[in-house]
Amino acid sequence: MPIQHSDSPSPSDDTTTPDALLHTGAEHGASAEDLVLATGRDLTPRSLAWAERKLAEEGSAALDKLLP
Repeated sequence: MPIQHSDSPSPSDDTTTPDALLHTGAEHGASAEDLVLATGRDLTPRSLAWAERKLAEEGSAALDKLLP
């Protein structure tokens, strides 16, 4: 049975991802959840409270310090 291809765009190894599909999240700023997950911690009330304090003190730089 032949493989049917749809007309909808989908990622493949032989095409480049269009810029419109690439995003870093920087346009929305970092959330407390983002900061907790970047540290590898579990999402708990305590870790979220820590992240909220960190973001209040340092802003998005708090996440920038954790990511390469």
